[in-house]
Amino acid sequence: MIDAEQRLIDRNIILPEPLKLPVGMVLPFPWINVRGDRAFISGHGPQESDGSPAGPFGAVGENVSVEEGYASARKVGLSILGSLKRELGSLNRIMGWCRVHGMINCKPGFSDTPSVLNGFTDLIIDVFGEEIGRHSRTAVGVAGLPINFPIEIEAEVIVSTV
Repeated sequence: MIDAEQRLIDRNIILPEPLKLPVGMVLPFPWINVRGDRAFISGHGPQESDGSPAGPFGAVGENVSVEEGYASARKVGLSILGSLKRELGSLNRIMGWCRVHGMINCKPGFSDTPSVLNGFTDLIIDVFGEEIGRHSRTAVGVAGLPINFPIEIEAEVIVSTV
């Protein structure tokens, strides 16, 4: 069994603090909703280590490059891992990643959304290994996202109940 917590330490990966919302923004839902052996992960955006929203902001293929989008998707992964760790107590409770839904803010006609979402997938496979980390996924282009993020990701994982 892979020790995800140790892999974070070995890779010098620091998870961000909880998201610091812009003034006046209220989110009336949990970031992580655990139901039995499933944890449903609400849509997360990229964050800096202090919890503030991370740029660049805008549409991929317009004012955000594919490479910047990839880096943002990785930051979303870190944001999600931070929320999971706070909710579950340990990332080692994650027994498998089920599905990932990536929404990429992009200019009309942009079709390389999978390359952007790879930033998230590569991180998850690196931290959890192929067996636990592999997941089904969808990478869709959208006309806009909250805070003008270039990407937002939601997911579902299987967790141990003990």
